[in-house]
Amino acid sequence: MQDQNTEQLSDELEKQIRDAAEEAFDEEVESVNDQLEKEITFALVGDINTGKSSTVNALMEDELASVAPEPGQTIEVGRYYYTEKIVFVDTPGLDDVIKKNSEQTMKFFRQADVILFFLNAAGTVLSDGEMKVFKKLKRKNNNIIFVLNKIDAVDESEVDGLVQYVKRHTATNLPVIPISSKEGTNVQELREEILDMLKKNGKDLLFARHLRDKSPVANKWIYAAGGAAGTVGLSPIPGSDIVPITGIQVTMMVRLGKLYDKPISKRRAKELAIATVVGNIGRTTFRQAVKVVPVAGSITAAGVAGSLTVALGFAVKYAYEHDLDVDVDTIMSLIPKYYEEPKVKDQTPPK
Repeated sequence: MQDQNTEQLSDELEKQIRDAAEEAFDEEVESVNDQLEKEITFALVGDINTGKSSTVNALMEDELASVAPEPGQTIEVGRYYYTEKIVFVDTPGLDDVIKKNSEQTMKFFRQADVILFFLNAAGTVLSDGEMKVFKKLKRKNNNIIFVLNKIDAVDESEVDGLVQYVKRHTATNLPVIPISSKEGTNVQELREEILDMLKKNGKDLLFARHLRDKSPVANKWIYAAGGAAGTVGLSPIPGSDIVPITGIQVTMMVRLGKLYDKPISKRRAKELAIATVVGNIGRTTFRQAVKVVPVAGSITAAGVAGSLTVALGFAVKYAYEHDLDVDVDTIMSLIPKYYEEPKVKDQTPPK
């Protein structure tokens, strides 16, 4: 009788997961497809000796093509297209931003998704001209990242001081990223800051899928999904309401598929969500985890939910990066490689 009830619970839970997976899949596919139809404009500001072009090439790990100004433009605005939907807009220098006839330039800055404000670490950081331009830009658009370039030309001990100097004198919490476009130092940190800024406008995936090295982005998304699943704190066993966790996992799989340009099908996403939670992997890992504490509490449940979601994400990522089929057999065989038992303390009340 008990086996029959357990089987019935499992069937009911599987239906819940299937319905939740379908809903999450449809919503996320619509969301990412909408994002991929958008455009990203980067505005570059800084003097000609701040290494704008070399930084952009290092950022995208590619040489960008320059496009001449459109007919009728009264100022020189350089456009560098990475794709038809990702464009870097540059001006010759700071003087053009200050000129009275620079309305065309200011239009680009107002519309920019990200403004990369370049400073020369080996020169006069935040000169009067740079401060004047910064104050003007900030009134138009606050999506500014300071790029403190050429740190390879100064003593390493001076870098943090220069970063703090920029923060103090601009009196903002805007990010300041010290880099060396020449040596590639901290270019990944700049990418991550850009992705965080683009995420606010729902454009981070559009940028990320064109990066050559997608692994850091995938890792960040996977750990974020694991954290979200852990926060839900539901245990992946028959009888639990795991609808939110299913949505998190399916959303993660859809985004990873789009990131690697290998979209996952709705059927596969549902199969993997079901197998992860009510299959042998989910049931076995939960039974192992509850041995950590005398009574399985919410901490254990949250740990299992988070760990399984992370393991699922890394298994899917591994399959994409090694051209493996993202099917149940492959992913379930990979999950144990990435699964870590939740580390929880004994919650037994003191005597």
